[in-house]
Amino acid sequence: MSEKQKGARRHNKGLRLWTHARALAALPYVTPIVRSVREHRLEALHYQRQAKLLADRPGRPDRAALIAHQDALHDAQRAQARFDEALKELQSLGIVCLNPVKGQALLPFVHRKRLAWFLFDLFEKEPLHFWRYQDEPEDVRRPVGVSEEDTSGTHPVV
Repeated sequence: MSEKQKGARRHNKGLRLWTHARALAALPYVTPIVRSVREHRLEALHYQRQAKLLADRPGRPDRAALIAHQDALHDAQRAQARFDEALKELQSLGIVCLNPVKGQALLPFVHRKRLAWFLFDLFEKEPLHFWRYQDEPEDVRRPVGVSEEDTSGTHPVV
């Protein structure tokens, strides 16, 4: 195999691009993963905060406080491991987690030869209702629509 072919293969493995139709079809699979990412992140944050509160108590800790602190640290590590596992599964699909606590993720696609992102929001009635270009600020949200000429659903209307 030539170096040119190897480079082309590496390039193709880079960013997995989605169409709107494929993203909609994947929602029943993606939604529970994003929900798991969110829940595990919240759980890890809870136990980390609990461990910090126990560690920051004034005075010398007694045996019960030391055990509670160690338990909180252990629970935080387990929750973090579950979060990392769920996040890895999301990333294996080519989806980027934008904000795990808010349940937001990004699915890459190309629009007018520019990288763009479908914005997945766990708490929206329509989770893939918005999109934005890569180089736009995070608060930009363009409504998704499908042009009449394109039956494949790959090009949102701007």
